[in-house]
Amino acid sequence: MTSNTYMPNTDVGKADLLDHAASTLPHYAAILEVTNEDLASLQADALAFRHILKIMGDMQAYAHHLTEFKNILRDGSAPILGWTVPPMLVEPIPPAVSSGIIPRLSALVAHLKSHKNYTSAIGLDLGLIGTTTVVDPSTWKPSLSAQNKAGHPIIAWTKGAAAAIEIWVDRGEGAGFIFLTINTEPNTTDSEPLPTTSAVWKYKAIYRLHDEQVGHWSDVLSITVGV
Repeated sequence: MTSNTYMPNTDVGKADLLDHAASTLPHYAAILEVTNEDLASLQADALAFRHILKIMGDMQAYAHHLTEFKNILRDGSAPILGWTVPPMLVEPIPPAVSSGIIPRLSALVAHLKSHKNYTSAIGLDLGLIGTTTVVDPSTWKPSLSAQNKAGHPIIAWTKGAAAAIEIWVDRGEGAGFIFLTINTEPNTTDSEPLPTTSAVWKYKAIYRLHDEQVGHWSDVLSITVGV
């Protein structure tokens, strides 16, 4: 199977695409009959999205620093001179925009590509033509991690291009791995009654596509449950 999309998967990639489109589209505004309102909206969206990513990066870095400060304050592992100061908001603050930046961009791109004057050369210049990649399901392998909900294991996994995931469990009772469930959306809670004594439950999973197993089994995930 193949995949061809111009839309990046990451927020940084989406911000880069917004910036590029906002700076490049004015050169084609007349030939593609793009209104001044649409250009202004795109440019405002690009500024707003880049701004929120910058704020998030600063706040995440501060959260890490704050955790270190808390640990020092708690444990006395180093001297401190005063309270840690949160970062200031990035200036200048761009005008607020309504929610739905990426849906607006997608709608604008669809409009541009349907215009009679649109060409592949224009699309390439605007960054609106993705590269074709071959997706090989035979190489897929789920990566499992554990979460917890009221003591019950939650098997965390990502879907990717698969249709579903098939999960098996070994509860250490001598039966080995047995079928647990097939889920089409992450994540998966194991609602089996918890044992009264400590036990190790093991999980493995494999992706499914077109109602068949594809790829490789995941590594075994072991989770301690019970008292």
